Amino acid sequence: MAKIEGDCRDVCEATEFVTIVITGDDGPHVVGNWGDYMRALGIGADTIVLPAGRYRQTAQNLRKNDRKQLLVASRKVQGVRSPGTGLRNEGACRATTASGKSDERRKDETRRT
Repeated sequence: MAKIEGDCRDVCEATEFVTIVITGDDGPHVVGNWGDYMRALGIGADTIVLPAGRYRQTAQNLRKNDRKQLLVASRKVQGVRSPGTGLRNEGACRATTASGKSDERRKDETRRT
């Protein structure tokens, strides 16, 4: 399993937007999410958690094929030739109806208010 470290982690920590590409019945199915949500729910050593509450078509597509590409980029991370770099992460993805991580995060936010 690939580790999320080095430049990959730096870009994930700095990105504003995440693009998720999976396979649908009619070809690529593309959805997006905010980088803040990814950071809030967690970037683990080999796992990224994103909220997907209204991704009904995405969940349906993932039941047929769990392969995904995740695209992230940031101008804040130095690239090879200029400011900014991006990356594409390929692997398996799954949709769940509830996440312990999101439940824990909601509890933390409730305690702070």
